[in-house]
Amino acid sequence: MATMAQAVRMALHYGEESLGVTDVFGEDVGPPLGGVFTVTQGLKTAWNSPLDERGILGTAMGIAYAGGRPVAEIQFCDYAFNTIDILKVAGNQRWSSAGNFDMPIVLMMPTGSGIHGSLYHSHAFQSWASRLPGWKVVLPSDPLDAYGLTLSAIIDPNPVMLLLPKALLRVSSDRKIPGEPDDPSVLKEMIDAPVGDRSDWTPRWPEVEEYIVPIGSARLCREGDAGTIVSSGRTLPLCNQAADQLEQQHGWRFDVIDLRSIFPYDWKAIKNSVLKTGRLLIVDEDTQVSNFAEHLLRRVIDELFYDLTVRPQVLLGKHLPGIGLNPIYEMNSVPQLEHIEKAMLELANEQC
Repeated sequence: MATMAQAVRMALHYGEESLGVTDVFGEDVGPPLGGVFTVTQGLKTAWNSPLDERGILGTAMGIAYAGGRPVAEIQFCDYAFNTIDILKVAGNQRWSSAGNFDMPIVLMMPTGSGIHGSLYHSHAFQSWASRLPGWKVVLPSDPLDAYGLTLSAIIDPNPVMLLLPKALLRVSSDRKIPGEPDDPSVLKEMIDAPVGDRSDWTPRWPEVEEYIVPIGSARLCREGDAGTIVSSGRTLPLCNQAADQLEQQHGWRFDVIDLRSIFPYDWKAIKNSVLKTGRLLIVDEDTQVSNFAEHLLRRVIDELFYDLTVRPQVLLGKHLPGIGLNPIYEMNSVPQLEHIEKAMLELANEQC
């Protein structure tokens, strides 16, 4: 099955052919590299920009105002912090024009840890993104959702931030994208550029089909009554793995909810699950001070306090200036499988 990088690439190709994408651009986005994570290899509208994140975002806004539908990439979310003021402006354009001027831009950024990127390539951006009114923010955890959310982002008249977990871009799943070949090696031969000289290479795109994941809809990945686990991105597969292990070892079965969208988010899915289980754990790798998970926690307490049987909990990244290159530092800076499994076990065992 396709990796997440291949899934987004096929979605962008579908966007070029069927949804009006006019430009896919950013640092090393065009040939010969096709993106640091190969997400943009072979796309006919892909071109390389200067190393200027503010310029990339400003150019995307200009293309959108001129009637285009651009997908812009900031190579790593770690380098988006110097664009905060422009991100704010992009987010308020439709609102300030009373809806008369659309801002159909997609800003694609790899986010999070897991690639041993040290201080400058390991940040998570979802909590920062949630503080930008006017932006929609999506964070997939598997290739099919990445494909469907990318298409949703392309057709949306609002600016959409497509955050792609760095650690999952090379990971495949058993959920097939409509129209992709059954054999992963065939897909690789069709759309992955060869190593070395690519001057004569062109992709052979499979006949992928439209598949839309609505922005703001969560997915229930596991079902049970021992507790509600809410996560997204890199930590979501770890939550699934921990849930499977705890079911095998202790018989506990959890609801595991993949948010998929940071904003707007699926409050109905969270609420219904908490009403069923009475217990909540939110897992996120962004730092623990002013984390978006704290907003969800506050809302659960405000609206569902008397339906909780034990205190709701969060498991978040440590509030550190960065993540060290040493794997031990990285493993202990952000939630890993062992931390998630321990937190879930404590949630299930806590007495009313």
